[in-house]
Amino acid sequence: MDIARLFIANRGEIAVRIIRAAKALGIHTIQAYSEGDADMLAVKLADESVCIGPAPSKDSYLDIAKVVAAAVATRADAVHPGYGFLSESPEFARALEAAGIAYVGPTADTIERMGDKVAARQAAEAAGVPVVPGSKGRVATVDEAAEVAETVGYPVMIKAAAGGGGRGIRIAANEAELRKLAPQAQQEAQAAFGDGGLYLERAVQSPRHIEVQIIGDGERAVHVYERECSLQRRRQKVWEEAGAVCLDDETREALCASAVALARSVNYRGAGTLEYLYDEARNEFYFIEMNTRIQVEHPVSEMVTGIDLVQEMIRVCGGEKLSLAQEDIQRNGHAIEVRINAEDPHMQFMPWPGKVGAMTIPEGDGIRFDHFLYEGYQIPPFYDSLLGKLIVHAPTREQAIAKLAEALTGLGLEGLKTTAPLHLALAADEDVRAGRFHTQWLEPWLEAGNLTKATTGGAS
Repeated sequence: MDIARLFIANRGEIAVRIIRAAKALGIHTIQAYSEGDADMLAVKLADESVCIGPAPSKDSYLDIAKVVAAAVATRADAVHPGYGFLSESPEFARALEAAGIAYVGPTADTIERMGDKVAARQAAEAAGVPVVPGSKGRVATVDEAAEVAETVGYPVMIKAAAGGGGRGIRIAANEAELRKLAPQAQQEAQAAFGDGGLYLERAVQSPRHIEVQIIGDGERAVHVYERECSLQRRRQKVWEEAGAVCLDDETREALCASAVALARSVNYRGAGTLEYLYDEARNEFYFIEMNTRIQVEHPVSEMVTGIDLVQEMIRVCGGEKLSLAQEDIQRNGHAIEVRINAEDPHMQFMPWPGKVGAMTIPEGDGIRFDHFLYEGYQIPPFYDSLLGKLIVHAPTREQAIAKLAEALTGLGLEGLKTTAPLHLALAADEDVRAGRFHTQWLEPWLEAGNLTKATTGGAS
């Protein structure tokens, strides 16, 4: 089918990104919005827009019946879910299919299979992709968890079988800790996802978080190389890069090939990301999960390859074959993305939704700012604090960091507190510049007062 009318079931910067990609393909855009988002930039940019309910996301962006009804009423051919909200909901994909509307993403069955961490792990093992040693499936009792932990070896990570975002995760160093923490993890998983199922895996010490961007048309799949996302706070990514300079060429090739093998084995359609832990000491990588959607950090992959992932995603989900063969996808230079959030990094990252005053956006070759802001816009307090993503591209990583620091210095968003000072401090940090970091690096760095030292010239 040809997609002539695309409904965007999301908000913020990703909605703006999808509208721009769709318009470049000559597609009519329809933007969904809540009562709290009537003034957002995506509403102004779209060809038409429709209100789907009150400001709270549970009454609007997360209400499947309302979103599907609005897509039907506006005669949409397809719906793009963006990331977050309903982007990994098999129920949403099935409801659209029942309404005769295409879903810009994988099939509901693929979302369901890869969204359950245990099923995803089993699919990875079947495709020959290495996984972290752990339980063969869900663990039902604490006694069963203790048996598994004895086999895989402590420390172990107790994880929710459903959901993501770091919810429900506990690390136990021994059996006594496991018996104390497993019931807590079950309760948190039940509360967050309506599913208290757990599984266990060995906790890899100080790993790097590496992910591979793939795109498939349901038959063929290709990779768009890897990203490093190890700089994290509370398991949320803060700074992302393409590529991962910690990998040698042989490991990179094996990693990307494993991602393609898994994507093909599940007949993947659309854009997706396979996430891995990389044990630098052992030079080993392990599959941890798959995100069956476009990701916040997709622009760094676009910058180093020149591929518009959102356009390609729209095309293949409209029934076209992949326009790219693997040999067409070449890596060029290095890209870094930092997330600019409406938070005060000097006040424990307290949310700071304000009114946007004068804006100064850095421009130039290899600089991109994906955002949804305009002067006079009142940022609503109901949603995620992400304002935009500053992305830079340069021939080398060293040059990319220098360009990032320059772009951050030139970024002005009056009336708001943002995380830009954190990124400037990281760009100046010796360990970051040398690539000496891992997933547990940033929080102790913050706790040691490094941000304050960096922004006050070392004064305490």
